[in-house]
Amino acid sequence: MKKEKIILGIDPGTSIMGYGIILVEGNKMSLITMGEIKLGKYDSHPLKLKKIFERTLGLIDEYHPDEISIEAPFFGKNVQSMLKLGRAQGVAMAAGLYRDVPITEYLPRKIKQSITGNGSSSKEQVAKMLQTLLHIKELPKNLDATDGLAAAVCHFFQAKIGVEGKSYNSWKSFVSNNPKRTK
Repeated sequence: MKKEKIILGIDPGTSIMGYGIILVEGNKMSLITMGEIKLGKYDSHPLKLKKIFERTLGLIDEYHPDEISIEAPFFGKNVQSMLKLGRAQGVAMAAGLYRDVPITEYLPRKIKQSITGNGSSSKEQVAKMLQTLLHIKELPKNLDATDGLAAAVCHFFQAKIGVEGKSYNSWKSFVSNNPKRTK
């Protein structure tokens, strides 16, 4: 069994996609990097999706994560926003599946609960807890990066207690677990 692994966490978005990468050694985790992909300068939605795919592949190729943890889309009132967010998540997942990296998705509430103990925590509360857990000197101005990092840390915590989100390691497993999302 591998004692060391790298987890890439992704908070998908069509304006800003946040990501965080942690190194897990035994029961300890440490921050490798976090950041955001700014997509606001691109006019068309398809071009934004292309950039998400390319940048996610770039992160995978640079950091060689063993697993990807991604925030699942939340259900809101604006259907168009949900569709765009779902496409962004799907494109990021496609990049991971393209490189044969297993993917687990977690609901936003589950991520917040695993980091702070409260599924209704604010972005600021999640960021502050991550700052403490990972000894981050300065938090980023935008909290999209810490949202991506939270997905990675959530995956670490869930693996420690043996609870999993929805996992996919191939297109076949994604399609078989999501028949309504693929029609």
